Amino acid sequence: MRAVVFANGELSDPDSARGRLRAGDFIVGADGGTRHILALGLRPDLVVGDLDSLEAGDRRQLEAWGCDIERYPVDKDATDLELALLAAQQRGANEILLLAALGGRLDQELANLLLLASPQFAALSLSLAKGRQTAWIVRTSLSLAGQPGDTVSTLALSSNVEGLTYDSGLRWPLHDFTLPFGSSRGVSNEMVAGAATISLRAGVLLVVHLPRPAAYD
Repeated sequence: MRAVVFANGELSDPDSARGRLRAGDFIVGADGGTRHILALGLRPDLVVGDLDSLEAGDRRQLEAWGCDIERYPVDKDATDLELALLAAQQRGANEILLLAALGGRLDQELANLLLLASPQFAALSLSLAKGRQTAWIVRTSLSLAGQPGDTVSTLALSSNVEGLTYDSGLRWPLHDFTLPFGSSRGVSNEMVAGAATISLRAGVLLVVHLPRPAAYD
């Protein structure tokens, strides 16, 4: 099952977000992220959090619909997004797409990105989207579809990413490379074909795909 979790950041391109949804997705609102779901004219399958960022009118609407609400106290040891990811996982999701996780407070934005690298989510297929940009958490390999001129960046989210290899499709290849945390070596590569393959032997890698501007037309 795929879950789509809406965080309480910015949803700058609602049409792009709507286009990423599939029939049968399990829709989750992480507290104030529920406002994005409602703005898209959708009904969440689950709302998780302390609800301090959710307007009273939206709360009443959810209650009238009989939505499943997993409420926590304001004084808690995890962010609403972490609780929402855990709740989706507990309900059987093996794939999660995260929307509206960026924008707003810098601390929360960084926490949302780093949260995806947590070992507790290692069994999940995790991705994040902002507009037309997509990011994946990769622990073994990723086959990436795109077109020549697209930008692809890789960043280590563990102390080292070992055995990093670009098998095909990227302008600047790597083979069995060790990418350390904090290195910019993997930033701004370029696709030279319609597909690219990235693999690693150990570690946690963030892969970001930015379609070239002409692809927006």
